Amino acid sequence: MPRTDVSAFVAEAAEDVPERQALVESGGRSLTWAGLEDEVARIATGLGAHGIRAGQRVMILVGNRIEFVTSYLGVLRAQVVAVPVNPRSTAGEVARMIADSGTRLVVVDETAVDVVRRALSELGDVAAPTVVVTGADPGPGEVGFAALRADVVRPVPPLPDPEKLAALLYTSGTSGLPRAAMLSHRALLANIEQVASVEPPMMHGDDVVLGVLPLFHVYGLNAVLGGVLRHRARLLLVEQFEPQAVLDLIDDEACSVVPIAPPVFVHWLPDEHLRERLGPVRLVLSGSAPLEARVIEQFTSITGIPVHQGYGLTEASPVVTSTLRSRERQAASVGAALPGIELRLVDEARHPVVGEDPGEIQVRGANLFSGYWPDGADGPDADGWYGTGDVGFLDADGDLFLVDRIKELVIVSGFNVYPTEVEDVIREVDGVADAAVIGVPDEETGEAVVAYVVASRPVTHLEEAVRAHAIVRLARFKHPSRIEVVDELPLTVTGKVQKGRLRGIERRRLDGLL
Repeated sequence: MPRTDVSAFVAEAAEDVPERQALVESGGRSLTWAGLEDEVARIATGLGAHGIRAGQRVMILVGNRIEFVTSYLGVLRAQVVAVPVNPRSTAGEVARMIADSGTRLVVVDETAVDVVRRALSELGDVAAPTVVVTGADPGPGEVGFAALRADVVRPVPPLPDPEKLAALLYTSGTSGLPRAAMLSHRALLANIEQVASVEPPMMHGDDVVLGVLPLFHVYGLNAVLGGVLRHRARLLLVEQFEPQAVLDLIDDEACSVVPIAPPVFVHWLPDEHLRERLGPVRLVLSGSAPLEARVIEQFTSITGIPVHQGYGLTEASPVVTSTLRSRERQAASVGAALPGIELRLVDEARHPVVGEDPGEIQVRGANLFSGYWPDGADGPDADGWYGTGDVGFLDADGDLFLVDRIKELVIVSGFNVYPTEVEDVIREVDGVADAAVIGVPDEETGEAVVAYVVASRPVTHLEEAVRAHAIVRLARFKHPSRIEVVDELPLTVTGKVQKGRLRGIERRRLDGLL
C-alpha cells in the first residue's frame, strides 16, 4: 500500500524494528520506533477528541524535543494541517500567524507559552484556539500535553488525496509580509524520496543524525526529520546550538551525519582539536544558505570530512540540488538537481537562457508547493514551473552556481527576513520618517540586516530607540545589526528606494573604501 503521509514511515518501522531507538534528546529522554508509533497514534486520535477535524490548522511552537516530533506526525496522520512556528517569534508575529492561518489549536512549550498568551490577548475577539502546554503547567483555560494523548487509539481512515494540505510554513514570498507556503502530503513525501534516491546516500539505517537544525524550519522538518524517518536512522534532538556542547554531543552520541547551516563552521573552525572531536562523523551536509568555497576547503583539509551542500527553498519541500549529484566536486557549486527535479534558467522575458549565462532559476517537480495560503496564489505555472527569484547559472554538467537574488530577501543564519516587515516596524518609532532595509554579508550569520533610517525631526538617540522597538516587535534574527541614520534615501523618479545604491555603499564599506 503506498504511503499517504510522512507518519507512515513510523508505522512501518514500528512493525519491522520496534525496539530500535528512533529519537534521543540531548538530555537523555528517548523513544523507540514502537514508542514513537504509540505516541503518534494517541495524538492523532486525541486531536479528534479535542474537536480538531481534518483540514483544520494546528500551530506548533516547540523546540527540538520529542513533543515536536510526536505532535507534528500526529497532526499529519489525523489529516490536520501542521503550522510549525519559531518558538522565539514575538507575540505580534504569533498573533498575525494565528489569525492568518485560522489556527484552532496551539501546541506550545514553556519557552513560548507567555508569548502565545500575549498573542491571544492581542487578538481580542478573534475565536481563540485551544492552547496545549508541554514542559510547564497549563494556565486557566489551557490543556496539558498529556491530555492530548488519547487513552484508546482509533484508526484513522486512509488519506483520500495526497494533494491535501499537510503543512503551512511561513516564509517570505515575492512581496509583502511573510506568507505561508502550502505543502501537500504529495510534496513532502516526494522530496523525501528524491533525496533518498541520491547516490551515494545521505543517510543509512545505522546512522546517528544530529538534529540541531530547528524542526520548525523546512530544512530540519523535511530534509532532516523526513530523511531520518525514511531511513530509520536515529535522530539526536538538540534544542540549542552551543558550539562546544554540540561538539561534545557529536562525540558522545557517535553522530555520523551532521546537517548544519553555514554559520556553524565559523564557530567550529578555530577549535584546534576539531578533527578528533568530529571523529565519528562521515558526512557533513550544509544547506539553507550558500557556503563559501574557502570555508569548505579549510574545513575538509582540517577534518578530512567531506562537506556536501545543496540548494533548496521552502516552496520545494526543500531540497532541489546536492553536490552528491555532481560529477566532479566544485567548491563554488551547490550541485546538480535531484532525481525527479528539473531546473531551467530564464531571462527577464521568461525566455530560456542559452549556454552558461545567468538567469532566474525555475524548478519543476512533484516536491513543489501548491502556492501560498489561502488561495494557492503565485504557485507553479500551468506547466509546473516555479520561479524561485534566485539567479544562477548551470555549467555543462548541470551543476548549479548561485549568483544573486532577484528578491530582496535577506537570509540570516538560514532564516528568511523580508525587509518590508522590518521597515514597517522601524517606521512605527517616533521620530522616524522613512527606513530602508538591506542584507549585507556577515561571516557568522551569512547575511545581516542593515537599516538606513531617515529622521522626521532632530532626534537624539534615534538609533537606540529603533533597536529597543525592534526587540519588542521582531524575532531576534530580524533585528538590524547596524542602523545608519541618514539625511535622505536614494530614490527613483517614481519615489522608490534605490536599494542597489545602498548595497553599493555597503560593498564600498566592505572593501574599506568608506
